Amino acid sequence: MISDSELKVVVLGLGYIGLPTAAVIARTGASVLGVDVTQSVVDTINSGKVHIEEVDLDGLVSGVVARGSLRASMQIALADVFVIAVPTPFADDHAPNIGYVLKAATTIATVLKAGDTIILESTSPVGTTEQVRDLIAKLRPDLRVPGHLRAPGAGEQADIAIAYCPERVLPGRILVELIDNDRVIGGITPRCARKALTFYRRFVRGACVTTTARAAEMTKLTENAFRDVNIAFANELSLVADTMGVDVWEVIRLANRHPRVNILSPGPGVGGHCIAVDPWFLVHADPANTPLIRTAREVNDGKTDHVIAQAAAMIDLLPNGAPVACLGLAFKANIDDFRESPALKVATALAARFGRRVRIVEPYADTLPPALVARDATLIDIDEAIETCAGMVVLVDHDLFRSVPLAERVDKAVLDTRGIWPDQPTRSIAPQSLRLAS
Repeated sequence: MISDSELKVVVLGLGYIGLPTAAVIARTGASVLGVDVTQSVVDTINSGKVHIEEVDLDGLVSGVVARGSLRASMQIALADVFVIAVPTPFADDHAPNIGYVLKAATTIATVLKAGDTIILESTSPVGTTEQVRDLIAKLRPDLRVPGHLRAPGAGEQADIAIAYCPERVLPGRILVELIDNDRVIGGITPRCARKALTFYRRFVRGACVTTTARAAEMTKLTENAFRDVNIAFANELSLVADTMGVDVWEVIRLANRHPRVNILSPGPGVGGHCIAVDPWFLVHADPANTPLIRTAREVNDGKTDHVIAQAAAMIDLLPNGAPVACLGLAFKANIDDFRESPALKVATALAARFGRRVRIVEPYADTLPPALVARDATLIDIDEAIETCAGMVVLVDHDLFRSVPLAERVDKAVLDTRGIWPDQPTRSIAPQSLRLAS
């Protein structure tokens, strides 16, 4: 086995998963090259800094770059292990796009040699790892690729290993969960899985369980579809509670006292690079047998439209021209990740309608996204929002927003989509209660 100090690893994609993964591997003493298509990202990392917000990531990257264990480049190099951590978005019709994965595999093929291991971490449709395998076999006919051996029953062994091991981390806890969480490792063959297992045991304290590549791919999609379905129940319940004039937060709190009930929290929709995207991969693969998963996606996306309508109704009832603050743009609390964020969608829709009356408070952003700038929205801090805005739309439950006491918001019109201000009094100027579950 190659020692930690001799191991060479390439991580393709230096985003919210790729950079923390590269840094954690580099901390073991391995020599890690991070490859990205954006020069500014490469330059930032090579200067020992980070381009994303994640707890303790800046210190870790600074340390491993200073020691020479991690460097970034736009060009690939020879290595022993290649980890693919690139995006897998979907098209307008929700068809998955694995183009970035296949491009990464094509790049790896140019430097691949016998003995190497390729691990796909990007959340992918079932069968993607096999497509990577087939592409490598086509591009490198000089290598014996698992699943493409001419005499697999005669003891012939593959030259390389190919496996799938999805990340399962929570933004804000990525560095901890990369190490402590269990990992599911699916190999093209059992031998591939074992080789990938040996690699992950270098830095993962959690259990590492091996299976097939297809089972591992579906496991990742199942985890996020499960969460999406359960959030959809909470979001649908919030609509019913609002219709009936009941506080959904109280209902959920009381229902969860049942020993076998654990209802999640409603919100303005579902965002992020996983839960808002991955269930569509299952729906696209088998539309006839996924009505529940599809409905959950539609409920959660529809919740965002519902919040936009509620917020617009509230703003219409404010004094003419009075500004309103949208609190938060991220897809979850205490991070700077805006991917698929329902909060961003709500704020953008309100700015399109009300223009400069819309003020944005986002403590994890120095500038506004272009779509908001184009609609004359402005970025302010929470103190200015309290002083100048007649209304507030709570879209993200950042700790900063939780800290605002009742005395500073008692005279505000409030639409609280996260339930962070249970003491907010009902106001008569909005449809039903302004402290709605939404």
